[in-house]
Amino acid sequence: MIRLAVICACALLLNCVAQASAAQVLRLPSHAQTITEDTAFPDSYALPTGPYADGQLPERVVEGRVTRQTWRIPTQGITTLQILAPLRTQLDEAGYEVLFECDTRACGGFDFRFETEVLPPPDMYVNLADFRFLSAQIGNQSHIGLLVSRSENSGFVQLIHVAKAGIPPDSVARPDPVDAPQAPANAQETPEPHSLAQAIQQNGHVVLSDLTFDTGSSDLGQGDFSSLAALADFLAADPARRIVLVGHTDTVGALDRNIDLSRARAASVLERMVTLYNIDRTQLAAEGAGYLAPRASNATKAGRDANRRVEAVLLGTP
Repeated sequence: MIRLAVICACALLLNCVAQASAAQVLRLPSHAQTITEDTAFPDSYALPTGPYADGQLPERVVEGRVTRQTWRIPTQGITTLQILAPLRTQLDEAGYEVLFECDTRACGGFDFRFETEVLPPPDMYVNLADFRFLSAQIGNQSHIGLLVSRSENSGFVQLIHVAKAGIPPDSVARPDPVDAPQAPANAQETPEPHSLAQAIQQNGHVVLSDLTFDTGSSDLGQGDFSSLAALADFLAADPARRIVLVGHTDTVGALDRNIDLSRARAASVLERMVTLYNIDRTQLAAEGAGYLAPRASNATKAGRDANRRVEAVLLGTP
Protein backbone atom coordinates (compact mmCIF):
# COMPACT_ATOMS: atom_id res chain seq x y z
CA MET A 1 0.00 0.00 0.00
CA ILE A 2 2.84 2.35 0.93
CA ARG A 3 4.70 1.38 -2.24
CA LEU A 4 1.59 2.16 -4.32
CA ALA A 5 1.28 5.57 -2.64
CA VAL A 6 4.93 6.35 -3.41
CA ILE A 7 4.47 5.34 -7.05
CA CYS A 8 1.37 7.54 -7.32
CA ALA A 9 3.16 10.47 -5.71
CA CYS A 10 6.08 10.15 -8.14
CA ALA A 11 3.69 9.97 -11.10
CA LEU A 12 1.89 13.07 -9.85
CA LEU A 13 5.19 14.92 -9.45
CA LEU A 14 6.30 14.03 -12.99
CA ASN A 15 2.92 15.17 -14.32
CA CYS A 16 3.22 18.51 -12.51
CA VAL A 17 6.71 19.05 -13.99
CA ALA A 18 5.33 18.37 -17.48
CA GLN A 19 2.44 20.76 -16.85
CA ALA A 20 4.74 23.51 -15.60
CA SER A 21 6.97 23.24 -18.67
CA ALA A 22 3.96 23.38 -20.97
CA ALA A 23 2.27 26.35 -19.31
CA GLN A 24 5.14 28.77 -19.86
CA VAL A 25 4.47 32.49 -19.69
CA LEU A 26 5.60 34.82 -22.48
CA ARG A 27 6.60 38.34 -21.46
CA LEU A 28 5.29 41.15 -23.65
CA PRO A 29 6.31 44.82 -23.40
CA SER A 30 4.72 46.58 -20.44
CA HIS A 31 2.72 48.92 -22.67
CA ALA A 32 1.31 46.12 -24.84
CA GLN A 33 -2.46 46.49 -24.90
CA THR A 34 -4.47 43.28 -24.56
CA ILE A 35 -7.18 43.17 -27.22
CA THR A 36 -8.46 39.60 -26.91
CA GLU A 37 -8.10 36.72 -24.48
CA ASP A 38 -10.41 33.75 -24.90
CA THR A 39 -10.13 30.12 -23.78
CA ALA A 40 -12.15 27.16 -25.05
CA PHE A 41 -12.01 23.57 -23.77
CA PRO A 42 -12.12 21.19 -25.42
CA ASP A 43 -11.24 22.76 -28.76
CA SER A 44 -8.85 22.29 -31.65
CA TYR A 45 -6.44 24.38 -33.71
CA ALA A 46 -4.94 23.70 -37.15
CA LEU A 47 -1.28 24.53 -36.46
CA PRO A 48 0.66 25.47 -39.64
CA THR A 49 3.81 23.38 -40.04
CA GLY A 50 5.02 24.66 -43.41
CA PRO A 51 4.48 27.35 -46.06
CA TYR A 52 1.45 27.60 -48.33
CA ALA A 53 2.43 25.93 -51.60
CA ASP A 54 0.77 24.03 -54.43
CA GLY A 55 -2.68 25.09 -53.27
CA GLN A 56 -2.46 23.87 -49.70
CA LEU A 57 -1.13 24.74 -46.25
CA PRO A 58 0.53 21.94 -44.24
CA GLU A 59 -1.17 21.76 -40.85
CA ARG A 60 -1.32 19.60 -37.73
CA VAL A 61 -4.63 19.58 -35.88
CA VAL A 62 -3.98 19.70 -32.12
CA GLU A 63 -6.65 19.39 -29.44
CA GLY A 64 -6.97 20.47 -25.84
CA ARG A 65 -7.47 23.74 -23.99
CA VAL A 66 -7.12 26.44 -26.68
CA THR A 67 -6.28 29.98 -25.59
CA ARG A 68 -6.42 32.76 -28.18
CA GLN A 69 -4.81 36.09 -27.33
CA THR A 70 -4.01 39.27 -29.26
CA TRP A 71 -2.14 42.46 -28.35
CA ARG A 72 -1.39 45.84 -29.87
CA ILE A 73 2.02 47.40 -29.19
CA PRO A 74 1.72 51.17 -29.81
CA THR A 75 5.29 51.80 -30.99
CA GLN A 76 5.97 53.70 -34.21
CA GLY A 77 8.55 52.16 -36.52
CA ILE A 78 8.77 48.81 -34.77
CA THR A 79 9.65 45.91 -37.10
CA THR A 80 8.09 42.47 -37.13
CA LEU A 81 11.46 40.92 -36.27
CA GLN A 82 11.81 43.24 -33.27
CA ILE A 83 8.46 41.91 -32.08
CA LEU A 84 9.10 38.24 -32.78
CA ALA A 85 12.76 37.83 -31.80
CA PRO A 86 12.39 38.27 -28.00
CA LEU A 87 9.30 36.03 -27.95
CA ARG A 88 11.17 33.36 -29.90
CA THR A 89 14.04 33.56 -27.41
CA GLN A 90 11.64 33.09 -24.51
CA LEU A 91 10.11 30.03 -26.18
CA ASP A 92 13.58 28.56 -26.74
CA GLU A 93 14.52 29.15 -23.10
CA ALA A 94 11.25 27.51 -22.01
CA GLY A 95 12.12 24.36 -23.92
CA TYR A 96 9.91 24.80 -26.98
CA GLU A 97 11.00 23.28 -30.27
CA VAL A 98 10.35 25.50 -33.29
CA LEU A 99 8.46 23.52 -35.93
CA PHE A 100 8.18 26.20 -38.59
CA GLU A 101 9.07 29.88 -38.96
CA CYS A 102 8.55 32.16 -41.92
CA ASP A 103 8.44 35.76 -43.12
CA THR A 104 5.68 37.05 -45.45
CA ARG A 105 6.66 35.72 -48.89
CA ALA A 106 8.35 32.60 -47.48
CA CYS A 107 5.09 31.86 -45.63
CA GLY A 108 3.11 31.98 -48.85
CA GLY A 109 2.02 35.62 -48.58
CA PHE A 110 -1.64 36.38 -49.16
CA ASP A 111 -2.61 32.70 -49.37
CA PHE A 112 -0.97 31.78 -46.06
CA ARG A 113 -2.70 34.66 -44.29
CA PHE A 114 -6.13 33.56 -45.46
CA GLU A 115 -5.61 29.81 -44.96
CA THR A 116 -4.41 29.98 -41.35
CA GLU A 117 -6.57 31.00 -38.39
CA VAL A 118 -6.47 34.75 -37.76
CA LEU A 119 -8.81 36.48 -35.34
CA PRO A 120 -11.07 38.94 -37.18
CA PRO A 121 -10.51 42.70 -36.94
CA PRO A 122 -10.40 44.66 -34.78
CA ASP A 123 -8.97 41.80 -32.66
CA MET A 124 -6.01 41.30 -35.01
CA TYR A 125 -4.43 43.33 -37.81
CA VAL A 126 -2.27 41.67 -40.47
CA ASN A 127 -0.30 43.68 -42.99
CA LEU A 128 -0.31 41.43 -46.08
CA ALA A 129 3.15 42.70 -47.04
CA ASP A 130 4.79 42.40 -43.61
CA PHE A 131 4.09 39.58 -41.18
CA ARG A 132 5.92 36.69 -39.53
CA PHE A 133 4.73 33.36 -38.19
CA LEU A 134 6.21 30.77 -35.85
CA SER A 135 4.86 27.42 -34.65
CA ALA A 136 6.44 25.54 -31.75
CA GLN A 137 5.81 22.66 -29.38
CA ILE A 138 6.90 20.93 -26.18
CA GLY A 139 6.35 17.26 -27.00
CA ASN A 140 2.62 16.64 -27.18
CA GLN A 141 1.95 18.77 -24.10
CA SER A 142 1.91 22.28 -25.52
CA HIS A 143 1.63 23.78 -29.03
CA ILE A 144 1.88 27.43 -30.02
CA GLY A 145 1.09 29.41 -33.16
CA LEU A 146 2.55 32.92 -33.03
CA LEU A 147 1.69 35.55 -35.66
CA VAL A 148 3.09 39.10 -35.65
CA SER A 149 2.52 42.04 -37.98
CA ARG A 150 2.65 45.82 -37.93
CA SER A 151 1.07 49.02 -39.17
CA GLU A 152 2.77 52.39 -39.47
CA ASN A 153 2.18 53.15 -35.79
CA SER A 154 1.84 49.82 -33.99
CA GLY A 155 2.89 46.21 -33.74
CA PHE A 156 0.37 43.37 -33.43
CA VAL A 157 0.70 39.94 -31.86
CA GLN A 158 -1.60 36.92 -32.04
CA LEU A 159 -0.88 33.87 -29.90
CA ILE A 160 -2.84 30.62 -30.10
CA HIS A 161 -1.80 28.17 -27.38
CA VAL A 162 -3.06 24.59 -27.16
CA ALA A 163 -2.45 22.75 -23.90
CA LYS A 164 -3.08 19.05 -23.55
CA ALA A 165 -6.03 18.14 -21.31
CA GLY A 166 -5.00 18.44 -17.68
CA ILE A 167 -2.62 21.36 -18.14
CA PRO A 168 -3.55 24.23 -15.78
CA PRO A 169 -5.47 27.04 -17.56
CA ASP A 170 -2.73 29.62 -16.91
CA SER A 171 -2.49 32.49 -19.35
CA VAL A 172 0.43 31.76 -21.65
CA ALA A 173 1.44 35.41 -21.94
CA ARG A 174 1.51 38.51 -19.77
CA PRO A 175 2.83 42.09 -19.93
CA ASP A 176 6.50 42.40 -19.07
CA PRO A 177 7.80 45.25 -16.87
CA VAL A 178 10.28 46.30 -19.52
CA ASP A 179 10.05 48.68 -22.43
CA ALA A 180 9.32 47.53 -25.96
CA PRO A 181 12.31 47.08 -28.28
CA GLN A 182 13.35 50.41 -29.73
CA ALA A 183 15.58 51.22 -32.65
CA PRO A 184 18.99 52.49 -31.52
CA ALA A 185 19.06 56.26 -31.05
CA ASN A 186 21.91 56.63 -33.53
CA ALA A 187 20.39 54.33 -36.11
CA GLN A 188 19.92 55.90 -39.52
CA GLU A 189 16.32 56.09 -40.61
CA THR A 190 15.39 54.48 -43.89
CA PRO A 191 14.79 57.30 -46.34
CA GLU A 192 11.26 57.68 -47.65
CA PRO A 193 10.96 56.40 -51.22
CA HIS A 194 10.54 59.07 -53.86
CA SER A 195 8.83 56.96 -56.52
CA LEU A 196 6.42 54.07 -56.81
CA ALA A 197 9.24 51.80 -58.00
CA GLN A 198 11.38 52.66 -54.97
CA ALA A 199 8.42 52.24 -52.62
CA ILE A 200 7.39 48.83 -53.88
CA GLN A 201 10.96 47.51 -53.92
CA GLN A 202 11.69 48.92 -50.47
CA ASN A 203 8.43 47.95 -48.75
CA GLY A 204 7.17 45.09 -50.90
CA HIS A 205 3.88 46.85 -51.55
CA VAL A 206 2.43 50.25 -52.38
CA VAL A 207 -1.01 51.84 -52.20
CA LEU A 208 -2.30 53.13 -55.54
CA SER A 209 -3.65 56.19 -53.81
CA ASP A 210 -4.98 58.18 -56.77
CA LEU A 211 -7.52 55.58 -57.97
CA THR A 212 -11.22 56.43 -57.78
CA PHE A 213 -14.32 54.25 -57.72
CA ASP A 214 -17.96 55.22 -57.46
CA THR A 215 -19.56 54.28 -54.13
CA GLY A 216 -20.49 50.60 -54.15
CA SER A 217 -19.13 50.18 -57.68
CA SER A 218 -16.20 48.14 -58.94
CA ASP A 219 -15.75 50.30 -62.06
CA LEU A 220 -12.47 52.18 -62.08
CA GLY A 221 -12.85 55.87 -62.90
CA GLN A 222 -11.69 57.33 -66.21
CA GLY A 223 -9.10 59.68 -64.71
CA ASP A 224 -5.44 59.89 -65.65
CA PHE A 225 -3.99 57.78 -62.85
CA SER A 226 -0.27 58.40 -62.54
CA SER A 227 0.12 55.44 -60.17
CA LEU A 228 -0.93 53.01 -62.92
CA ALA A 229 1.49 54.54 -65.42
CA ALA A 230 4.31 54.23 -62.88
CA LEU A 231 3.34 50.65 -62.07
CA ALA A 232 3.24 49.82 -65.77
CA ASP A 233 6.77 51.22 -66.22
CA PHE A 234 7.94 49.15 -63.24
CA LEU A 235 6.53 45.93 -64.71
CA ALA A 236 7.67 46.63 -68.25
CA ALA A 237 11.24 47.17 -67.03
CA ASP A 238 11.47 43.53 -65.95
CA PRO A 239 9.11 40.88 -67.41
CA ALA A 240 9.95 38.58 -64.47
CA ARG A 241 8.26 40.92 -62.01
CA ARG A 242 4.85 39.81 -60.75
CA ILE A 243 2.29 41.90 -58.87
CA VAL A 244 -0.86 41.00 -56.97
CA LEU A 245 -3.43 43.78 -56.96
CA VAL A 246 -5.33 43.56 -53.65
CA GLY A 247 -8.58 45.44 -53.14
CA HIS A 248 -9.65 46.67 -49.67
CA THR A 249 -12.88 48.15 -48.33
CA ASP A 250 -14.20 49.76 -45.17
CA THR A 251 -16.45 47.84 -42.76
CA VAL A 252 -19.78 49.06 -44.16
CA GLY A 253 -21.75 46.00 -45.23
CA ALA A 254 -21.28 42.24 -44.91
CA LEU A 255 -17.84 40.68 -45.18
CA ASP A 256 -18.63 38.40 -48.13
CA ARG A 257 -20.01 41.31 -50.15
CA ASN A 258 -16.99 43.45 -49.31
CA ILE A 259 -14.57 40.71 -50.31
CA ASP A 260 -16.38 40.34 -53.65
CA LEU A 261 -16.37 44.12 -54.16
CA SER A 262 -12.70 44.48 -53.27
CA ARG A 263 -11.72 41.65 -55.61
CA ALA A 264 -13.81 43.15 -58.41
CA ARG A 265 -12.09 46.52 -57.96
CA ALA A 266 -8.67 44.89 -58.10
CA ALA A 267 -9.76 43.04 -61.26
CA SER A 268 -10.89 46.33 -62.78
CA VAL A 269 -7.44 47.78 -62.18
CA LEU A 270 -5.84 44.69 -63.70
CA GLU A 271 -7.91 45.04 -66.87
CA ARG A 272 -6.91 48.70 -67.18
CA MET A 273 -3.24 47.74 -66.87
CA VAL A 274 -3.61 45.13 -69.61
CA THR A 275 -5.74 47.13 -72.05
CA LEU A 276 -4.26 50.61 -71.62
CA TYR A 277 -0.62 49.83 -70.86
CA ASN A 278 -0.24 46.49 -72.66
CA ILE A 279 1.10 44.74 -69.55
CA ASP A 280 1.39 40.97 -69.88
CA ARG A 281 -1.54 39.44 -68.02
CA THR A 282 0.75 36.77 -66.53
CA GLN A 283 2.51 39.49 -64.52
CA LEU A 284 -0.69 40.41 -62.69
CA ALA A 285 -3.24 38.82 -60.38
CA ALA A 286 -6.24 40.29 -58.56
CA GLU A 287 -7.45 39.45 -55.05
CA GLY A 288 -9.78 40.99 -52.49
CA ALA A 289 -9.36 41.29 -48.72
CA GLY A 290 -12.59 43.13 -47.96
CA TYR A 291 -12.21 44.91 -44.62
CA LEU A 292 -9.79 42.36 -43.11
CA ALA A 293 -6.64 44.48 -43.43
CA PRO A 294 -7.46 48.07 -42.42
CA ARG A 295 -4.90 50.87 -42.47
CA ALA A 296 -6.84 52.98 -40.00
CA SER A 297 -9.82 52.87 -37.67
CA ASN A 298 -13.18 52.38 -39.35
CA ALA A 299 -14.78 54.45 -36.57
CA THR A 300 -14.07 57.69 -38.46
CA LYS A 301 -14.83 58.87 -41.99
CA ALA A 302 -11.15 59.63 -42.59
CA GLY A 303 -10.25 56.10 -41.51
CA ARG A 304 -12.89 54.54 -43.76
CA ASP A 305 -11.66 56.63 -46.69
CA ALA A 306 -8.09 55.41 -46.07
CA ASN A 307 -9.22 51.80 -45.87
CA ARG A 308 -10.93 51.88 -49.29
CA ARG A 309 -7.96 51.28 -51.56
CA VAL A 310 -6.13 48.99 -53.99
CA GLU A 311 -2.58 47.95 -53.17
CA ALA A 312 0.09 46.47 -55.43
CA VAL A 313 1.98 43.67 -53.69
CA LEU A 314 5.29 42.54 -55.19
CA LEU A 315 5.79 38.76 -55.41
CA GLY A 316 9.10 36.96 -55.57
CA THR A 317 10.48 36.34 -59.03
CA PRO A 318 10.26 32.71 -60.22
